[in-house]
Amino acid sequence: MQDCLPMECNYQCGQSVVSLKRKSPEDENRVLFNTFSLDDLNEDLFERILSWLPTSTFFRLSSVCKRWKSVADSASFKLACSHIPSRDPWFLMVAPNLNQSVIFDSAESAWKRLNHPPLLQEESNQHCMPVAASGGLICHRKLSGNFIVSNPVTGSCTELPPLHAPQHQPLSAIVMSTACKDQLSFKIVLVFGELPNLLFKVYDSRSGCWDDEIALRRKTEDSSMEHDSTDDNVVYFLSKAGIVVASNMQRSPSKQYSSVITNKDGQDIVYFLSSSGKVVACNLTCKCFSEYPRLLPVFSEYSIDVVECNGEMLVVLLSEFLETATLRVWKYDEANRGWHQIAAMPAADSHEWYGKKADINCVGAGNQILICLNSPDLCTYILCDLETNKWIQLPKCCINGELIDFMSAFSFEPRIEASV
Repeated sequence: MQDCLPMECNYQCGQSVVSLKRKSPEDENRVLFNTFSLDDLNEDLFERILSWLPTSTFFRLSSVCKRWKSVADSASFKLACSHIPSRDPWFLMVAPNLNQSVIFDSAESAWKRLNHPPLLQEESNQHCMPVAASGGLICHRKLSGNFIVSNPVTGSCTELPPLHAPQHQPLSAIVMSTACKDQLSFKIVLVFGELPNLLFKVYDSRSGCWDDEIALRRKTEDSSMEHDSTDDNVVYFLSKAGIVVASNMQRSPSKQYSSVITNKDGQDIVYFLSSSGKVVACNLTCKCFSEYPRLLPVFSEYSIDVVECNGEMLVVLLSEFLETATLRVWKYDEANRGWHQIAAMPAADSHEWYGKKADINCVGAGNQILICLNSPDLCTYILCDLETNKWIQLPKCCINGELIDFMSAFSFEPRIEASV
């Protein structure tokens, strides 16, 4: 049988779409001629089909005609979108100039600029900083300490009720979680205090208010203190910068509350980095906390961050050893009470960071980790695929002819239906 030419298709809203497989001269009897009109689809089926389109593609095609454009505001279309299990992540990039919204679209491997939400453009909110993300939403913190939640795709925003924070208790962690099934509700968890005196507060969008703070006790079987005699008051380790000094400098303020939340066996657990570089696990369900052992000695030079991938907490570590730099991903084994490596950047690639005193800020999304490496000399963004152990350097971001450097990033799913 002879090969046929590729099928030619023409998609136009409200017109017949003709699909024609061209015949060869030797085979005139084999003709496939199908006529299909989008107008023949009922609204429910039409919206269900469009809901499977990548978000970027949908917005481009919404200019085809009024019917397609009107779908974006349809409640039934948003419901259909909520049934899509997952979307390829977008990464909201944080630059020193906060009044812009630049994202990296992982599906199209391209930089894009979003319209900054109107509420965040108001003069009183111009210095809002993104501090957490979940589902299709981003949480911003105002200079006053209150919060704004936005959907960066639709531009919708809401300001949360004022936070009455515990007095004389520093803020240690900010995490956000969304209801995965409908994207219609979310929670924000704040962890306050210093070890061993920790407490947390929760905002639930369903009730529209902050709960009272709840104290966390040390987990009784936590033996981390028995094996670590280091004085936590002497900070030779910088949680966000790979240089050993005696100050707590943060080159990326948006990640100073770097933390993640997971759900294990129905228990919500928040992980964050203590000032001395330990990973602290706060079990909100059992109202207790524990500390994980250090990955490296306190006098070592390294930069560290915690991420969440596929429901698990991982640690990304940039360290220097034997005159080279290594970038590795670690996972904690609860059964054996120890860390084990699950991915490592090729040594030839990570060596260029040796001696650069780099700061890493990382965010997880499914099987991927986006790593922002910053130093006075270099600025690079690496996308690590944990399944294949591939480490890909992203292209530089150039907007209107201007090269933009970013400090950190937050991952979210571009979901039209995500409600604030």
